[in-house]
Amino acid sequence: MTMLAGLLLSMVAAQPPQSSPVAFSFFESVRPPRIVDVVAHRVGSGTVPEDTEHALESAIADGLGWAEFTVRRTRDGHHILYSADRLDGRTDATGAVRDRTLAELRSADAGSSFARRFAGDRVLTLKEGLRLARGRINLRIDGLDADPAQLAREVLDAKMGNQVLISGEKEFLRAVREVVGERIGRIARWGSGSDLVCWVQEIRPHAVEVDAQSLDVQAVAAFHRLGIRVEASTLGDHDRPAIWDRAADAGADWIRTDRPEEVLVRRALRRLGPHRPWVAYHRGAGRYAPENTLASLRKAAAMGADFVEFDVRTTADGAFVLLHDGSLTRTTTGRGPVRNRTAAEVAVLDAGSWFGRDFVGAKVPTLDAFLEVAAPLGVGLYFDAKDITPEALVAALARHGVTDRAVVYQGADYLNKLRAIAPEIRRMPPLGDPSQLDELARQVRPYAVDARWQMLSRPIIDRCHALGIKVFSDALGINENIGRYQQAVRDGLDLIQTDHPVRVLRALELLEDRASGASTPDPSPRN
Repeated sequence: MTMLAGLLLSMVAAQPPQSSPVAFSFFESVRPPRIVDVVAHRVGSGTVPEDTEHALESAIADGLGWAEFTVRRTRDGHHILYSADRLDGRTDATGAVRDRTLAELRSADAGSSFARRFAGDRVLTLKEGLRLARGRINLRIDGLDADPAQLAREVLDAKMGNQVLISGEKEFLRAVREVVGERIGRIARWGSGSDLVCWVQEIRPHAVEVDAQSLDVQAVAAFHRLGIRVEASTLGDHDRPAIWDRAADAGADWIRTDRPEEVLVRRALRRLGPHRPWVAYHRGAGRYAPENTLASLRKAAAMGADFVEFDVRTTADGAFVLLHDGSLTRTTTGRGPVRNRTAAEVAVLDAGSWFGRDFVGAKVPTLDAFLEVAAPLGVGLYFDAKDITPEALVAALARHGVTDRAVVYQGADYLNKLRAIAPEIRRMPPLGDPSQLDELARQVRPYAVDARWQMLSRPIIDRCHALGIKVFSDALGINENIGRYQQAVRDGLDLIQTDHPVRVLRALELLEDRASGASTPDPSPRN
């Protein structure tokens, strides 16, 4: 038992019942609720501009339970959601937030400095953030520079009392409580040097923030006996898998992290059984890093990808690079067809700035560079051979010792040539119509087929399996929702390719719960 647990347990035993905090009933924005949820400390950091509608919608799309924002006051007394005290570098305005009026802040561009695709994004007011979040995601609000009475009234006016957790110093929390009583949740940070009895009785928090490395089962249980939820903070050097696992195993209610998508995927994978469909991350983890880059590959591996899908094209002088489009225009600082550019010309292009400022300077990787990084990561390789000869493909896989980890996607004619050169390489042609299956099976002898999502059904999948062929499918666009994932899995699908891996793993987790007899009501549509 840790010192923290011992102190807490002795406090619980000594404290009279009437001095315990009032247990707070928070809205469950994720249904059914997770055993352990996340608090996204920097919402959308690195992938979308912080403190904007894009940031909030990104968290909602990932099915996060909590998004954390800081509230600041403008010169004319309005509340905005903004984590920094100055505008410089994050907007096209300068100076301190407190020195600007709301009108001035609303006219500032909060997106272009992040990436050109977000040009025109605006900072959110507190009222806007509350309206967007209502019924969709809970908010942890740091009242660092807010008026406590005004903040409390705005939360209640938005009918968000049970969806908000306000943090701040004890004087700030006391002021909030004086205005609204127990109608809004409050969270306070507990330090081991505090007198626990006095601290709880004075602040009366509904939740407590504790450094994750200090937690154990007894400490969490003691807080729970006091009616206090536990948030394990894992920021900085402690924001890593071993600490997430420690916090979850101790029974924490929430994990506060800058890497919420990795926490949720790891939690899901720890719960899933061995017999589940594979998940292929489209163009790497293209939702969290620029597609078809080394950063996207590494992020996919960090998020537990079974396969990483990637696209290969050829330059004017015969080099092989990762690029989905035939043109360089969308995802690099180059222009025009990649076939018209030499390897040296492609090598100097920036393939990250279009995505976000954290990736400025990322390069279009060569196939060799990509496979060199992928080899020790152990992920499967979903090789979309868009423009590479079968001979060059075989040589590259052999050179990096990853032949047995690749599944190659291309048309039947290409795959027949590949089969003649290297029959051991797993082949996957597209299946656009069930009538093509027998001919593909005879001609290509595929390991798998890439079936159109709209044609998936149990009879078709069973027919493929009877021929010894696995079924992969791309759940991209309108098919990216839990209900459709689950139906395909129930029909026997072997692999889901996705832009939303957190959502797919959530769907698989819910199916696993049902199979094990756990009580899991139907999830909300957004999940």
